[in-house]
Amino acid sequence: MSTEGRFNKKGIFVSKSKKMNFIVSSNLLLRHLQSISGVLSTSNTLPILDNFLFDIQEGELTISASDLETTMRTKMSVEANESGKICVPAKLILEILKNLPDQPCTFLVDNDTFGIEISYDNGKSKMVGYNGSEYPKIPPIEKQNNLKVTGDIISKAINKTLFATGNDDLRPVMSGVYCQFSPSELTFVATDAHKLVCYKRTDSQAEGSASFILPKKPLNLLKANLSGEEEVLLEFNESNAVFTFNDIELICRLIDGKFPNYEAVIPKENPNVLTVDRLQLLGSLKRVSIFSNKSTHQVKLKMAGSELSLFAEDIDFSNESNERLTCSYDGDDLEIAFNSKFLMEMLGNLETSEVQIRMSAPNRAGILVPANPENEHEDVLMLVMPVMINR
Repeated sequence: MSTEGRFNKKGIFVSKSKKMNFIVSSNLLLRHLQSISGVLSTSNTLPILDNFLFDIQEGELTISASDLETTMRTKMSVEANESGKICVPAKLILEILKNLPDQPCTFLVDNDTFGIEISYDNGKSKMVGYNGSEYPKIPPIEKQNNLKVTGDIISKAINKTLFATGNDDLRPVMSGVYCQFSPSELTFVATDAHKLVCYKRTDSQAEGSASFILPKKPLNLLKANLSGEEEVLLEFNESNAVFTFNDIELICRLIDGKFPNYEAVIPKENPNVLTVDRLQLLGSLKRVSIFSNKSTHQVKLKMAGSELSLFAEDIDFSNESNERLTCSYDGDDLEIAFNSKFLMEMLGNLETSEVQIRMSAPNRAGILVPANPENEHEDVLMLVMPVMINR
């Protein structure tokens, strides 16, 4: 190894050698790689994106993964005398580390051939990577706004809204979660035109007012990495958002476009109010919906006095099922039908023991809310469109 080089600010000798080596714990490295590996896409247009970028500067290893739309970075300390960059094949490095017991691994990188040799207790593995300087660079993001929020609030907002996002490529604005921040509250909204969820928090605020649409993929990545205890720094401008927490940084491109006026579709007058045990209703729906039509998933709800009847049928196969539940109902006798899949998703995402379904007419949307909210700072409203009843 050549002895040419220089001393950096920390007094570490940085070699100009053609080799770069570092030592790291196999389990620690695997944990960091797994935390960002969800970004990797199976359909990358650039082969270099099938790699992790390892960038060592002054004993700190920064690992990046990207699909160009979303990028994640994580940092860790390693034993290294040199600085440098190398792209490491993601699939190979994950597989080898998963099958190694915890031990120090020595990486030896040839900067000319981009060959990577990993030595461990009873052997070594070799692979060929890419030139680290060719990895796509993320242009610096000029952050215009920022706010700090707990991981718990972000996690709950994602869990409550993500299932209601759409999958229509023609309406990309509905494939993400709309975030609306103000000095009084944070609001998260998702809709696919059949169902809608609006989740508000009054125990966290922004300094000014702002709104943007976050895509599904970064939301799923956040959900997988947030424990709930940490503080998340969210910085954003008109086209990008950056989430920084623990030792992770997630950068994502926002969905461009105008989100539909969701407040206009929420009916204000809903005189018919059904209050029912959430788990009992969910259990009934799961059983009755087995017999529903496989394309509409229609289940009829009939409310009269203190009784709720559920009915589903599939005329094509002469299948039908009905159940009765005790409930509290305030309003005129009403028969209304919903897509049971949507109702079950909503009931599964609420946490209270009882729910209220507020309705006005068989052809108007029904609104689900917790009957006895447990958190005074949390407001959740779920809307589901009815299905036309076949007479």
